[in-house]
Amino acid sequence: MIERAGLALLHRLDPERAHGLALAALRAGLGPRGGPVTSRRLMTSVGGLALPNPVGLAAGFDKNATALAPLARTGFGFLEVGAATPRPQPGNPKPRLFRLSEDAAAINRFGFNNDGAENIAARLAARPPDAVIGLNLGANKDSDDRAADFARVLTTCGPHVDFATVNVSSPNTERLRDLQGAEALSALLAGVLAARDALPRRIPVWLKIAPDLSEPELEQVAEAARGVDAIVATNTTLARDGLRSRHGGEAGGLSGRPLFERATRVLARLSTLTDLPLIGVGGVETGAQAYAKIRAGASAVQLYTALVYGGIGMAANIARDLDAALERDGFSSVAEAVGTDRDRWL
Repeated sequence: MIERAGLALLHRLDPERAHGLALAALRAGLGPRGGPVTSRRLMTSVGGLALPNPVGLAAGFDKNATALAPLARTGFGFLEVGAATPRPQPGNPKPRLFRLSEDAAAINRFGFNNDGAENIAARLAARPPDAVIGLNLGANKDSDDRAADFARVLTTCGPHVDFATVNVSSPNTERLRDLQGAEALSALLAGVLAARDALPRRIPVWLKIAPDLSEPELEQVAEAARGVDAIVATNTTLARDGLRSRHGGEAGGLSGRPLFERATRVLARLSTLTDLPLIGVGGVETGAQAYAKIRAGASAVQLYTALVYGGIGMAANIARDLDAALERDGFSSVAEAVGTDRDRWL
C-alpha cells in the first residue's frame, strides 16, 4: 500500500527526476529489507556465477552504483549497474526519458550519462560483499577508439565486480550498434577479454545484444561471442509496433511490456545458435513471464522498466512466483526448465 502510494506520487513528476528520487528513497532505507529470495530450486549457476535466484536487476536503474547495499536487500539474485564509460559524460539533452503508461513501457535516449569509471569504481570498492554485482561497460560518445573504451572501464572497475557486460547494443550513442558487426565485435571482445585476463581474479564477461538484429546478424553475433561467458538478450528496441501512448514516437530505445515477445523470440532463436548461457531481458513483469523466458532458453532474467509501474518489491514477488511455477511443473531446479518450451517461440 505504501509503495503503491509512493509510485502514484512519483508518476506525477518528470520521469528522470522521479528516478532520482526513487534511488534517494532506497538510500534512505525506504526499500525492502529481506535480501535475495532463494530456495533449492531457485539457486543456480549462470555464466560462471553462483546465484541465489535467477532474477536480476538490469543495467540503467543504478547507473552510478549509488544504492548497492539497499538494492542488494530487495530480493534480486544479482545486480547490474552502469553503463560506465572511461570519462564522465552528461549524456543526451533532456528530456530523454518518457513513460508510456498506456503501454507499460518507457523510451529513453540517455546516451550513457554517468559519473565515469573511476568514480564508479570507488563506490564499487565499498560494495556489500555478499551480493552478486556486475557492471555494464560503455564507451564515451566522443571517443577516438570506442572499442578500447570497454577494456579501459573493465581494467578500472573489474577488481570490484563479479561480472562485466559489454554493451554494444544501446541505440542512444551514434553508431555504437555498428560494433555488433562480426569483425568489429570480434576485435572488441578480444580487447575486453585480454583486459579481463589481466585482472587480479577472473570474472565472467557477458555480451548484451539488440533485439533488432536480422537472422544473419544474429548468427554472426553468436559466432563472434564464442569467447564470452553468456549473452544478454536483449537491450531496448527501435521498433514502435502497436503503441498507444502519446510519447510513442519519441526517439530512443523502447523497453517494457511491448518488448516481451520480440525479445523472447530473439532469445529462443539465439539458443539454437549457441551453447552459451543466455540472460533473458525485455518486458518481464511477472513470475510467469520470467518462467516463460527461462523455458524459451534463458538461464536467468533481468528487469528494470517493470519497476516503474510495479515498484522495487516486484523482484521478490517474481522470484517467489517463479519458484512456485518450477515446483508446480516438477522441476527441481531452474536449469532443468531452461529451453523446455523453446519451440513455441521459434
